[in-house]
Amino acid sequence: MSSDSFDSGADGLPKPSRRRFVQGLAVGGAIAGLGLWPRSSWATKGGTPNVMSGTEFDLTIGQTLMDFTGRTRPAVTVNGSLPAPLLRWREGTTVNLRVTNALPMGSVHGHETSIHWHGILLPANMDGVPGISFDGIGRGETYHYRFTVRQGGTYWYHSHSAFQEQMGLYGPIVIDPIDPEPFAYDRDYVVMLTDWTDLDGAALFSRLKKMSGYDNHYRRTVGDFIHDVDRNGLEPTLADRRMWGRMRMTPTDLSDVNANTYTYLMNGTTALGNWTGLFRSGEKVRLRFINGSSMTHFDVRIPGLKMTVVAADGQYVHPVTIDEFRIATAEVYDVIVEPSGQDAFTIFAQDLGRTGYVSGTLAVREGLRAPVPAVDPRPILTMADMGMGDMAHASRASVERGHATAATGHDGMAGMDMPQAAVSAPPGSTAQSQDMSTMDMGEMDMRPASGNPLVDMRSPSPTPRLDDPGIGLRDNGRMVLSYAMLRSAFEDPDGRDPGRDIELHLTGHMDKFAWSFNGQKFSSAEPLRFNYGERLRIVLVNDSMMTHPIHLHGMWSDLEDEQGNFQVRKHTIDMPPGTRRSYRVRADALGHWAYHCHLLYHMEAGMMREVEVAE
Repeated sequence: MSSDSFDSGADGLPKPSRRRFVQGLAVGGAIAGLGLWPRSSWATKGGTPNVMSGTEFDLTIGQTLMDFTGRTRPAVTVNGSLPAPLLRWREGTTVNLRVTNALPMGSVHGHETSIHWHGILLPANMDGVPGISFDGIGRGETYHYRFTVRQGGTYWYHSHSAFQEQMGLYGPIVIDPIDPEPFAYDRDYVVMLTDWTDLDGAALFSRLKKMSGYDNHYRRTVGDFIHDVDRNGLEPTLADRRMWGRMRMTPTDLSDVNANTYTYLMNGTTALGNWTGLFRSGEKVRLRFINGSSMTHFDVRIPGLKMTVVAADGQYVHPVTIDEFRIATAEVYDVIVEPSGQDAFTIFAQDLGRTGYVSGTLAVREGLRAPVPAVDPRPILTMADMGMGDMAHASRASVERGHATAATGHDGMAGMDMPQAAVSAPPGSTAQSQDMSTMDMGEMDMRPASGNPLVDMRSPSPTPRLDDPGIGLRDNGRMVLSYAMLRSAFEDPDGRDPGRDIELHLTGHMDKFAWSFNGQKFSSAEPLRFNYGERLRIVLVNDSMMTHPIHLHGMWSDLEDEQGNFQVRKHTIDMPPGTRRSYRVRADALGHWAYHCHLLYHMEAGMMREVEVAE
């Protein structure tokens, strides 16, 4: 087949170069000599060679050469596969997983390895976090994971050692429930979204520490300034620029790493590789979306098809029909679609910053494609996005389309609710508050007066914003999922009111690429202590300008609505900039657990805590 097979006149796709075409057809990129390894479609009904099921599993972690970009690089794989094999368990059984470290001597990925079973309820010593729940798996060693499966649904697994997750050590888990599911479907596919880089993970981390904005190629230009002055006037535009300048931040910096570094993958295949799930017209198809990336939020849609969300993070929700959803790193959404009326539909997943995408296809036969939509316009953060009051919805949408809002007053802050807040002090400091309504742009310096080197700002008026689909998704003409639309299909499984609250601020310093809870990085923070059996409330406040998906190991996170009522059970809670969200936790798992931002490089930079549950 020649590259001419993908000419834009035939299917609406741009014609790739021969090099990119060969790269795309490296279906997963695994290389064995001069041959290519076939990829599984991960159809969970019927089984494929890349699906392992039952109760006994032998998993070998090694190094395999991969090519996604025209350059061969070593990846960390399980049984030679990237992503790792789909593991299929059954609720109520006891699984035995023998994980062997076969990484070669001198591997750039380190000597120790591990597997964490994300969202799975199990004993602490089976959780797979070196230094917290066990010692890790040394080269040549085998660790025996053994636990009873106490849940059903869609989950995933990944390494918790250094940067091995970034380099390919991740895979899906499907658990067949004991009780019948409350919905029907004819076909069943896993769709795992990930990000790949040819850089070694440690090298990428080092680059972020030296130049955190390396991938931000979309800074506002003189042309943008002139456009904003023409639309809104000189004073509001200058006020807006002064605000961002004082914060030493840029409103276009939405993600630390994006498609300028990453190649996005769907089930281990690039967009040109065209992962395909087959269907017959009129069938109901279940798609289990897993975001197994290291640093990427994806916005997912299937043009021409409605999606009905039936589960979130493995737990049933009341069905809600949408056109699009944002899936944060580590989150999972199960949706059902009913394709008909055409032979092919594009599964389209673009990154939050609109720098790139990955796509696949639902089709009646292999080899078909549907048109791939253009990436949406780049979004731009507003002061409201940063938790600085709540501007009118229309104003936020206007700014997101790349224009400064005309609703802004002469000081750039009209319409914002600015209560008293210690805006220049890190959480927990005793710095005196001042009324932001009396401050002009020259006075508003968001840097911490206390000199905490890990904190560069604090959000003065954070709100839950559970009904907000997120920056770049507001008023786009599509029905977009928000957390407020998710409702568990069951009542609060605990039923008790929380006995106490723990408030944690998500803090960071953009220039230094330092991330933390409450201005303290992991290495200098004491563990959080939960009393075994208690029901408590965790309140998260995102004081940074980045979105942070927060994951508590070993226990469920029961998200509350804005009135404090139980809303939806999850294992990962996404926290956009300037938000304050709360969730209940039942401390029913003894031992030591990890608690962290699931953006890998934020966790490595310090946004992590240890949780100790003790009697």
